[in-house]
Amino acid sequence: MSNKLMDTYTSLPVSFERGEGAWLWDTDGNRYLDALSGVAVCNLGHAHPAVSKALCEQAGKLLHTSNVYNIPLQQELAEVLTRLAGMEKAFFCNSGAEANEAAIKLARLYGHQNGIKNPTIVVTSGSFHGRTMATLSATGNRKIQAGFEPLVRGFARVEYSDLDAMQNVAKNDPDVVAVLVEPVQGEGGVRIPDDSYLPGLRTLCDEQGWLLMLDEVQTGMGRTGRMFAFQHSDITPDVMTLAKGLGNGVPVGACLARGAAAGVFQPGNHATTFGGNPLVCSAALAVIQTLEQQKLPAQAAILGTRMLEKFRDTLSESACVKTIRGKGMMFGIELDRPCGELVTRALDAGLLINVTATNVIRLLPPLILNDKEADEIVDRVCILVNEFAAMDAAAA
Repeated sequence: MSNKLMDTYTSLPVSFERGEGAWLWDTDGNRYLDALSGVAVCNLGHAHPAVSKALCEQAGKLLHTSNVYNIPLQQELAEVLTRLAGMEKAFFCNSGAEANEAAIKLARLYGHQNGIKNPTIVVTSGSFHGRTMATLSATGNRKIQAGFEPLVRGFARVEYSDLDAMQNVAKNDPDVVAVLVEPVQGEGGVRIPDDSYLPGLRTLCDEQGWLLMLDEVQTGMGRTGRMFAFQHSDITPDVMTLAKGLGNGVPVGACLARGAAAGVFQPGNHATTFGGNPLVCSAALAVIQTLEQQKLPAQAAILGTRMLEKFRDTLSESACVKTIRGKGMMFGIELDRPCGELVTRALDAGLLINVTATNVIRLLPPLILNDKEADEIVDRVCILVNEFAAMDAAAA
């Protein structure tokens, strides 16, 4: 069969036909341990019974009506999410990029409502916020911006986890209305900021009248060991975006807001055709209920700490490992050389991993891992890294 798809992806030579928990099976019957979760999407693993049941039951009732009508499941999901996050209002969409697009529009409108003609949002180097024109402009990765110029204006960029740089912007740019950052940078290489970073941003935003907007598309829904990553810092943002793990594979995103930010949007300011339809809301509610009932964020914190310690113990003397970072079930193993080929090597070994920022092995296992599966991921990754180091040493 000829390939009629646009060349937007470089796909690996495998096709999966079914999954269960932390495992996937390809069309030839081979089994793979999934340490990527569809890039932090399938936090409950594959074919989770609660999500499957919710989808099947709702699909037999009603899929879509449009947001011109009241959608009770959407109201229920908004109530649950705002309660968990300490927020006030929610807007539902279909992806993380759309959630961030909503946040960017909200910040600009907030600026205009406060008399700022050219509102500016401060973003950071190494960030990733999506691939729409506004979100790729906000992203701190020149590679994904190249060829799409002219970029959207209205963004000021500083180094990640650098409060002094933020302070300098506050002194020199009167048009700033908001800060948009990831609590942990995912695509940027699982970069974890200093403990003082988010509290410092909260204080600065309060002093300046800026909105603190957190992109929790990858870190939210229990991934870092709390329901939302900002909860490690005992602060609350003004705006927060979610997607990925919110639907466990069903496309749903959310932009949450509180305080002044919660009242910015009025009818006609923003909309989406499919966002928050009954099907996706039923899935998201099942995800949240499962996360809470099974205490999976807390489990991710405990198991993630154990895995991180084992990675550090096993790879402490590896010749090619620079640093090993982790928070909950989010790991980055930074090597001293490009290591993209490890993705294929891992696939051949029955393991799904990712390499980002050229030289960082990124692991995002499902939160439902058991101890044996967690140990198996660590063991397999460590073998791959040590073999990779030995191979390069032999070549030299």
